[in-house]
Amino acid sequence: MSPMLQNSKAKLLGLSLIVLVGVNLFARSSARKDPSAVVNPVEERVRVLEEMSAKRPVIRLNSEKFKQYVKTSPKPYSVIVMLTALNPKRGCQICRSAHEEFQIVANSWRYSNFFNSQLFFALVDFDEGQEIFNSLKLNSAPMFIHFPPKGKMKKGDNMDLQRVGFSAEAISKWIGERTDVHIRVFRPPNYSGTIALSLMFSLVAALLFLRRNNLDFLYNKTVWGVGCLAVIFVMTSGQMWNHIRGPPYAMPDQRTGQVHYINTGSQSQFIAETHIVIVLNVAITLGLILLNETPSGSAGNKSFAGKRRILTIAGIAIVVIFFSLLLSIFKSKYHGYPYSFLIG
Repeated sequence: MSPMLQNSKAKLLGLSLIVLVGVNLFARSSARKDPSAVVNPVEERVRVLEEMSAKRPVIRLNSEKFKQYVKTSPKPYSVIVMLTALNPKRGCQICRSAHEEFQIVANSWRYSNFFNSQLFFALVDFDEGQEIFNSLKLNSAPMFIHFPPKGKMKKGDNMDLQRVGFSAEAISKWIGERTDVHIRVFRPPNYSGTIALSLMFSLVAALLFLRRNNLDFLYNKTVWGVGCLAVIFVMTSGQMWNHIRGPPYAMPDQRTGQVHYINTGSQSQFIAETHIVIVLNVAITLGLILLNETPSGSAGNKSFAGKRRILTIAGIAIVVIFFSLLLSIFKSKYHGYPYSFLIG
């Protein structure tokens, strides 16, 4: 083989290597400029959600983000969405309280040792996503909805706030039932109760110190009787249950928007319901006191007889009316209860 032919082959081989290297470099450069050509869109959505969740455990969504991260399928994660109206102009009195409880659950999940990309928390405000409310046919707030990874939504994916309330513990339990992700709720310390108790003891101590030379009021049966009745009214109305569970004051109907002050479930109640029961119990007690404390006098004294008759009739009327109201509330909560009095 001639030296000229060998030189031509060497040049051709060198040129081929240069072309291959150039094509390889161009392909890598194109891949860097266009990540969508190599990145899985599902993995990209998960990555973006993880970044947003790291900055804020509850991700705020508008209509565009809602379609992209919640409604788009497939997705290897569940989304718990709170639909609310936090703007004071909207007049949603319980939305802020519900948002605080929702934030507690989201923080408990985000900073737990079991946090993963299978569950995310999101929030849609009416002013930022009115189209979402319309698409879901919602006319009241707040609402908690579970959007599963696959398949259609089921009836249980809408949290029944009227039955279970919206405390952080209730939300966590509902999430566990829908996703099998069990979240242990960690509440921030609340020293308001301790401060109030300390102030009360301080006031009592100051009163005793100022009246140290005249403590006859401590032996007053009426004062002790009123104090005991106040404790009984508070405890029998469910105030301690409210302190433990943290239910809402009242709840609007999810379909009509009408506010309900009595919870129809037998395992839950509203704070307003507690106040109503206290008022009814106080009224019944006053009626019984009127019946027991009617003035006595001689049988021939018409003024005493007339006053006694009036107080007796008033006491009976108060007991009958308010006891029938109390019984009707009990029957509305325990639907199988067969008895009623005046009010069905």
